[in-house]
Amino acid sequence: MSPSYAMRRLVAGFAATLVSVACQPIPYAVAAAQAPAQALTDLAVHHYEAGQQSQALDEFRRAAEQGNRLAQFDYAMMLLNGEGGTSDPGGAVHWLERAANAGMTQAQYVYGKMFDDGYVVDKSITQANLWYEKAAKQGHVQAQAAIANEYFIGRGVPKDYKAAFGWYEKAARGGDLPSQYIVASYYERGYGVVTPDRERARLWYEKAAAQGDVAAQGKIDAMNRERAPAPAQTPAR
Repeated sequence: MSPSYAMRRLVAGFAATLVSVACQPIPYAVAAAQAPAQALTDLAVHHYEAGQQSQALDEFRRAAEQGNRLAQFDYAMMLLNGEGGTSDPGGAVHWLERAANAGMTQAQYVYGKMFDDGYVVDKSITQANLWYEKAAKQGHVQAQAAIANEYFIGRGVPKDYKAAFGWYEKAARGGDLPSQYIVASYYERGYGVVTPDRERARLWYEKAAAQGDVAAQGKIDAMNRERAPAPAQTPAR
Protein backbone atom coordinates (compact mmCIF):
# COMPACT_ATOMS: atom_id res chain seq x y z
CA MET A 1 0.00 0.00 0.00
CA SER A 2 1.52 3.36 -0.95
CA PRO A 3 1.95 6.04 1.76
CA SER A 4 -0.32 8.48 -0.09
CA TYR A 5 -3.08 5.87 -0.41
CA ALA A 6 -2.73 5.03 3.28
CA MET A 7 -2.95 8.71 4.16
CA ARG A 8 -6.07 9.17 2.05
CA ARG A 9 -7.65 6.29 3.92
CA LEU A 10 -6.57 7.88 7.20
CA VAL A 11 -8.08 11.28 6.48
CA ALA A 12 -11.22 9.65 5.08
CA GLY A 13 -11.57 7.93 8.42
CA PHE A 14 -11.18 11.25 10.20
CA ALA A 15 -13.88 12.74 8.04
CA ALA A 16 -16.21 9.90 8.97
CA THR A 17 -15.62 10.62 12.65
CA LEU A 18 -15.55 14.40 12.31
CA VAL A 19 -18.75 14.92 14.26
CA SER A 20 -17.74 12.69 17.15
CA VAL A 21 -14.41 14.50 17.44
CA ALA A 22 -16.14 17.86 17.41
CA CYS A 23 -18.52 16.73 20.14
CA GLN A 24 -15.85 15.52 22.55
CA PRO A 25 -15.80 17.39 25.87
CA ILE A 26 -13.01 19.90 26.29
CA PRO A 27 -11.51 21.33 29.50
CA TYR A 28 -13.45 24.15 31.14
CA ALA A 29 -10.72 26.74 30.61
CA VAL A 30 -10.51 25.93 26.91
CA ALA A 31 -14.29 25.82 26.55
CA ALA A 32 -14.60 29.21 28.23
CA ALA A 33 -11.96 30.70 25.94
CA GLN A 34 -13.77 29.32 22.91
CA ALA A 35 -17.32 30.13 24.06
CA PRO A 36 -17.95 32.86 21.43
CA ALA A 37 -17.43 30.31 18.65
CA GLN A 38 -18.74 27.19 20.40
CA ALA A 39 -22.39 27.76 19.52
CA LEU A 40 -21.42 28.25 15.89
CA THR A 41 -19.33 25.05 15.98
CA ASP A 42 -22.27 23.14 17.47
CA LEU A 43 -24.48 24.48 14.70
CA ALA A 44 -21.95 23.37 12.10
CA VAL A 45 -21.93 19.88 13.63
CA HIS A 46 -25.73 19.79 13.43
CA HIS A 47 -25.70 20.73 9.76
CA TYR A 48 -22.91 18.25 9.01
CA GLU A 49 -24.92 15.46 10.64
CA ALA A 50 -27.92 16.50 8.58
CA GLY A 51 -25.92 16.22 5.37
CA GLN A 52 -25.86 19.98 4.78
CA GLN A 53 -22.16 20.08 4.07
CA SER A 54 -21.96 23.43 2.32
CA GLN A 55 -23.61 25.15 5.27
CA ALA A 56 -21.47 23.22 7.74
CA LEU A 57 -18.33 24.17 5.83
CA ASP A 58 -19.17 27.88 6.04
CA GLU A 59 -19.99 27.65 9.76
CA PHE A 60 -16.84 25.70 10.57
CA ARG A 61 -14.86 28.33 8.67
CA ARG A 62 -16.37 31.20 10.66
CA ALA A 63 -15.88 29.38 13.96
CA ALA A 64 -12.31 28.49 12.98
CA GLU A 65 -11.58 32.14 12.24
CA GLN A 66 -12.81 32.97 15.75
CA GLY A 67 -10.28 30.55 17.24
CA ASN A 68 -12.27 27.39 17.93
CA ARG A 69 -9.68 24.64 17.56
CA LEU A 70 -12.27 21.90 17.02
CA ALA A 71 -13.77 23.93 14.20
CA GLN A 72 -10.29 24.51 12.80
CA PHE A 73 -9.67 20.76 12.67
CA ASP A 74 -13.10 19.97 11.21
CA TYR A 75 -12.78 22.72 8.62
CA ALA A 76 -9.33 21.41 7.65
CA MET A 77 -10.68 17.87 7.18
CA MET A 78 -13.58 19.10 5.05
CA LEU A 79 -11.22 21.14 2.87
CA LEU A 80 -8.88 18.18 2.50
CA ASN A 81 -11.67 15.83 1.46
CA GLY A 82 -13.54 18.38 -0.69
CA GLU A 83 -16.68 18.10 1.44
CA GLY A 84 -19.13 20.94 0.92
CA GLY A 85 -16.99 22.49 -1.78
CA THR A 86 -13.82 22.14 -3.82
CA SER A 87 -10.86 20.34 -2.27
CA ASP A 88 -8.26 22.80 -0.96
CA PRO A 89 -5.18 20.93 0.38
CA GLY A 90 -3.27 24.16 1.04
CA GLY A 91 -6.11 25.62 3.06
CA ALA A 92 -6.49 22.32 4.87
CA VAL A 93 -2.83 22.35 5.95
CA HIS A 94 -3.15 25.95 7.14
CA TRP A 95 -6.11 25.19 9.41
CA LEU A 96 -4.73 21.86 10.54
CA GLU A 97 -1.55 23.61 11.66
CA ARG A 98 -3.63 26.22 13.50
CA ALA A 99 -5.52 23.48 15.37
CA ALA A 100 -2.29 21.62 16.12
CA ASN A 101 -0.63 24.75 17.48
CA ALA A 102 -3.72 25.33 19.61
CA GLY A 103 -3.03 21.99 21.29
CA MET A 104 -5.60 19.70 19.71
CA THR A 105 -4.05 16.24 19.91
CA GLN A 106 -5.89 14.77 16.94
CA ALA A 107 -4.72 17.65 14.77
CA GLN A 108 -1.16 17.19 16.02
CA TYR A 109 -1.23 13.49 15.19
CA VAL A 110 -2.70 14.02 11.71
CA TYR A 111 -0.21 16.79 10.98
CA GLY A 112 2.62 14.51 12.07
CA LYS A 113 1.28 11.71 9.89
CA MET A 114 1.22 14.04 6.90
CA PHE A 115 4.91 14.88 7.41
CA ASP A 116 5.67 11.20 7.94
CA ASP A 117 4.06 10.20 4.63
CA GLY A 118 4.89 13.34 2.64
CA TYR A 119 1.18 13.76 1.93
CA VAL A 120 0.24 17.34 0.93
CA VAL A 121 3.31 18.63 2.82
CA ASP A 122 7.00 17.90 2.13
CA LYS A 123 8.14 14.72 3.84
CA SER A 124 10.01 15.41 7.09
CA ILE A 125 10.63 12.74 9.69
CA THR A 126 11.88 15.42 12.08
CA GLN A 127 8.61 17.34 11.85
CA ALA A 128 6.59 14.12 12.02
CA ASN A 129 8.28 13.12 15.28
CA LEU A 130 7.91 16.60 16.73
CA TRP A 131 4.13 16.51 16.26
CA TYR A 132 3.80 12.86 17.26
CA GLU A 133 5.57 13.61 20.53
CA LYS A 134 3.46 16.71 21.22
CA ALA A 135 0.30 14.64 20.82
CA ALA A 136 1.77 11.68 22.71
CA LYS A 137 2.58 13.84 25.72
CA GLN A 138 -1.09 14.82 25.86
CA GLY A 139 -2.21 11.18 25.85
CA HIS A 140 -3.00 10.53 22.19
CA VAL A 141 -2.67 6.75 21.94
CA GLN A 142 -1.89 6.48 18.22
CA ALA A 143 0.77 9.17 18.58
CA GLN A 144 2.27 7.33 21.55
CA ALA A 145 2.57 4.16 19.46
CA ALA A 146 4.00 6.15 16.53
CA ILE A 147 6.74 7.85 18.55
CA ALA A 148 7.50 4.54 20.30
CA ASN A 149 8.17 2.97 16.90
CA GLU A 150 10.52 5.82 16.01
CA TYR A 151 12.59 5.40 19.18
CA PHE A 152 12.62 1.62 18.74
CA ILE A 153 14.11 1.74 15.25
CA GLY A 154 16.00 5.04 15.61
CA ARG A 155 14.10 6.80 12.84
CA GLY A 156 14.65 10.55 13.11
CA VAL A 157 15.62 10.15 16.78
CA PRO A 158 18.45 8.28 18.53
CA LYS A 159 17.62 4.60 18.95
CA ASP A 160 16.43 4.21 22.54
CA TYR A 161 14.74 0.96 23.61
CA LYS A 162 13.97 2.35 27.07
CA ALA A 163 12.20 5.43 25.70
CA ALA A 164 10.40 3.22 23.19
CA PHE A 165 9.19 0.94 25.98
CA GLY A 166 7.88 3.92 27.97
CA TRP A 167 5.75 5.07 25.05
CA TYR A 168 4.67 1.53 24.11
CA GLU A 169 3.48 0.97 27.66
CA LYS A 170 1.44 4.18 27.65
CA ALA A 171 -0.12 3.23 24.30
CA ALA A 172 -0.77 -0.30 25.55
CA ARG A 173 -2.58 1.06 28.60
CA GLY A 174 -4.63 3.15 26.19
CA GLY A 175 -5.74 -0.01 24.38
CA ASP A 176 -3.39 -0.08 21.37
CA LEU A 177 -3.20 -3.75 20.36
CA PRO A 178 0.27 -3.85 18.72
CA SER A 179 1.69 -1.98 21.70
CA GLN A 180 0.16 -4.50 24.09
CA TYR A 181 1.91 -7.34 22.25
CA ILE A 182 5.21 -5.45 22.20
CA VAL A 183 5.02 -4.65 25.94
CA ALA A 184 4.33 -8.34 26.58
CA SER A 185 7.42 -9.22 24.54
CA TYR A 186 9.51 -6.78 26.58
CA TYR A 187 8.37 -8.41 29.82
CA GLU A 188 8.96 -11.86 28.37
CA ARG A 189 12.52 -11.18 27.19
CA GLY A 190 13.67 -8.05 29.03
CA TYR A 191 15.75 -6.67 26.13
CA GLY A 192 18.01 -5.04 28.72
CA VAL A 193 15.24 -2.56 29.57
CA VAL A 194 12.99 -4.31 32.09
CA THR A 195 13.40 -7.29 34.38
CA PRO A 196 11.82 -10.28 32.66
CA ASP A 197 8.48 -11.07 34.29
CA ARG A 198 6.50 -13.97 32.81
CA GLU A 199 3.31 -13.08 34.66
CA ARG A 200 3.31 -9.51 33.42
CA ALA A 201 4.12 -10.77 29.94
CA ARG A 202 1.16 -13.14 30.15
CA LEU A 203 -1.14 -10.33 31.32
CA TRP A 204 -0.28 -8.18 28.30
CA TYR A 205 -0.50 -11.11 25.89
CA GLU A 206 -3.97 -11.79 27.30
CA LYS A 207 -5.01 -8.18 26.72
CA ALA A 208 -3.80 -8.37 23.10
CA ALA A 209 -5.44 -11.77 22.59
CA ALA A 210 -8.73 -10.40 23.94
CA GLN A 211 -8.65 -7.94 21.03
CA GLY A 212 -8.18 -10.76 18.54
CA ASP A 213 -4.40 -10.97 18.20
CA VAL A 214 -3.70 -14.52 17.04
CA ALA A 215 0.05 -14.35 17.77
CA ALA A 216 -0.67 -13.27 21.35
CA GLN A 217 -3.02 -16.21 21.79
CA GLY A 218 -0.28 -18.45 20.46
CA LYS A 219 2.09 -17.10 23.12
CA ILE A 220 -0.49 -17.82 25.84
CA ASP A 221 -0.99 -21.35 24.56
CA ALA A 222 2.78 -21.92 24.62
CA MET A 223 2.95 -20.60 28.19
CA ASN A 224 0.12 -22.92 29.19
CA ARG A 225 1.98 -25.89 27.74
CA GLU A 226 5.09 -24.94 29.69
CA ARG A 227 3.03 -24.76 32.88
CA ALA A 228 1.35 -28.12 32.37
CA PRO A 229 2.82 -30.88 34.55
CA ALA A 230 4.72 -33.59 32.73
CA PRO A 231 2.71 -36.79 32.29
CA ALA A 232 3.45 -39.42 34.91
CA GLN A 233 5.87 -42.11 33.76
CA THR A 234 4.48 -45.65 33.62
CA PRO A 235 6.73 -47.98 35.66
CA ALA A 236 8.62 -50.47 33.49
CA ARG A 237 7.51 -54.11 33.89
